[in-house]
Amino acid sequence: MSAIRIPGPGTNVAVCRKARDLSQVALARRAGVSVSLLSKIEIGDRALTQGIAASLAQAMGLTLDELLGTEPVAKADEASLAALNYAIRRFDIPDAPPSHPEDLPCELAELNEHRYRTELGAVLQKLPGVLAKSTNYAHATQSPDAWTRVADVYSVVYWVAARFRWMHLAELAVMKQQLASERAHPIAATVAARDEAGAFLNSGDFAGGLAIVDRAVVEAESTLEGRDRAYGLGILHLRGLTLAGRIKDKRTAQQHIDAAWRVADKFPEDIEDHGIHFGPENTAVHVISTTSDMEDHRGALNTADDLIRNGLTLPATRVGPLHMNVGRSRLALGDRDGALEALEEAWNIAPEMARIHPTSQELMRVLTSLHRRSNPRLTRLAKRAGVPF
Repeated sequence: MSAIRIPGPGTNVAVCRKARDLSQVALARRAGVSVSLLSKIEIGDRALTQGIAASLAQAMGLTLDELLGTEPVAKADEASLAALNYAIRRFDIPDAPPSHPEDLPCELAELNEHRYRTELGAVLQKLPGVLAKSTNYAHATQSPDAWTRVADVYSVVYWVAARFRWMHLAELAVMKQQLASERAHPIAATVAARDEAGAFLNSGDFAGGLAIVDRAVVEAESTLEGRDRAYGLGILHLRGLTLAGRIKDKRTAQQHIDAAWRVADKFPEDIEDHGIHFGPENTAVHVISTTSDMEDHRGALNTADDLIRNGLTLPATRVGPLHMNVGRSRLALGDRDGALEALEEAWNIAPEMARIHPTSQELMRVLTSLHRRSNPRLTRLAKRAGVPF
């Protein structure tokens, strides 16, 4: 078993290190991690977290997405991706507006439903048409409502590109989203800032992302009112706590956690606006992830147990990663069976996301590497994931 090279982001570390003629000692020293931890990550005895990955990437002159590895474009998605790039390129070259603009809100809602179910292929298939029609209609009417819709569609483009770690596309989407938000309602600029900070997050520049969040919070406090203000500040603080957790800045993370909970108290239950959920449940999901990032795995599991026991109303796009984070905390505490159970749940809830998510890939890599005996459940899951085991 130990001779099999299980695919996953952690496997890329040794490949990139050797390509730069670095020893484990040299890379560990540059990245500020122990040689023992680096060795365990490379051989598959420890999962590579995105915080550690960012440190290793920076030490090798890479971005986080470059180290984690970009997901290849599936043959079935090539035409959709080409059409999407064409629609993005023609942002300022409007075509004829759609003949039935009244259908646009429904089309965007359907697109987001695919997103919430983590149906990435369906999102890619429908995105070009929705984006082109929304953009053409916005140019024809120049209404804030129409431009807000364009910004919301670009938020979906950012989301799907970030999932596949196509960061050039994600960053381009954020740029267009910001341009659209300049002609839209003020809340669109807040959502765009949240996604811009996400691009920093996905590239491993956590401090830069925090600077974006801080600036956006100040702007939101002065430009937004009522429900938009609470919602906008809420999604910014969720992004902030995630970024702070990745660099283990406990003070800043706690500040964003406290602020997010204060805003979440204004919502009896989670809401969905502009394609993004916010409320008590999603705040708890983000806190669990950040608590795991800061290696308080027992605390993360206690919070997760309470949340799951009370029942979840969030969509698969949030619940799938929740179980992945439960799995990594259980694995960190030595509970392999519990980690496998959580990974199975993530695959059952969000299979398309589980296949490409770095946390899911690392859980699979480490579990298959550590198991030296037959495990039918793990074998079935590995087969489903296309992993040799």
